[in-house]
Amino acid sequence: MYRKFVLKRIGYGILMYVVMIFIFSTLFNNIADVTMRSQIEEEVAQEATRIRNLNGDQLKATLESRRESKIRQYHLDDPLPSRIFWRSLRTLSFDYGNSTTIKASNGDRLVIRIILEALPRTIVLFTTEVILVTIFGVILGLYAARKPNGPFDRTNSMITMITNGLPAWWLAMLAIMTFSYAIPIFPPGGLHSNPVPTGIAGILDYLWHLALPLLTLVILGVWGTAYLVRNIVLSNLQEDFVMAARARGIPERKVLFGHTLRSSMPAIMTMAILGLFGSIAGNIIVEGIFGWPGIGNLYFIAVQQNDVPILMATLSIETLLNMVGFVILDIVYGLLDPRIKVGGKA
Repeated sequence: MYRKFVLKRIGYGILMYVVMIFIFSTLFNNIADVTMRSQIEEEVAQEATRIRNLNGDQLKATLESRRESKIRQYHLDDPLPSRIFWRSLRTLSFDYGNSTTIKASNGDRLVIRIILEALPRTIVLFTTEVILVTIFGVILGLYAARKPNGPFDRTNSMITMITNGLPAWWLAMLAIMTFSYAIPIFPPGGLHSNPVPTGIAGILDYLWHLALPLLTLVILGVWGTAYLVRNIVLSNLQEDFVMAARARGIPERKVLFGHTLRSSMPAIMTMAILGLFGSIAGNIIVEGIFGWPGIGNLYFIAVQQNDVPILMATLSIETLLNMVGFVILDIVYGLLDPRIKVGGKA
């Protein structure tokens, strides 16, 4: 039964991803056609500089033949439904083509390589942040729920209101001014020092540059997460099975971390998994302020330079990762609550 449940959820996820890619291809169709024709003209112009020993008419005929061949290759002379279909098929096979203006660090314009160069940087920063925020948020939320309206609970609520009201860019700038200039502990941004250290020194230098943006993101996120966990756990503390456990004399710590936390896990896992996969998209503001060249920064540059292949690639990859997150979430729910596997029947 559980195997059927898992396969069904995976099938739904794949279907939804395919549908979303077709929608994106339809929305981007006109501008993608213009971009592709511009790239074809650029390729033909480059080929013209390499052709020798042909007169003017022969060169013109050769270039026109190459142009028509490339137009047929990319189905640009097909009807609209056919163009959308082939573009969607290339996107689904991760064939994003070449970027319009953006290049990788080695000068390569292949979109997938540009994405794969920026993606690990975003994962290192934002996925680490989500993991730390979830761990510390759960711990703080449990202790806040342990004594509602106590000193720690009131302090947590006050700090949550303050951090949730702070703009991310303002706190990031304040962190740079304080810990990079007033008290020069961390560098103000970037991935590494110049020149780039090697070996163990290079790893330590990378972690040194990572510390300040990571600390800023954790401060912004951990208190809100703790407040949400506190509310989730507090509602479960009023359940009959918790009251019965307390009546049997089970220690409060075991009731809190055993009975209550386990019953709260579906809601906490929803928050953690969606945050984890959503973090892959990065953060345009934070990456820009700290000079962190991840996916968010890449997306911002692509919007500024109207680089449609990069925009389409980042959008499709983020959609894929979110779909994977939803599928994993459904599967985890099936493990945590067996009723889900059989359609909610007890």
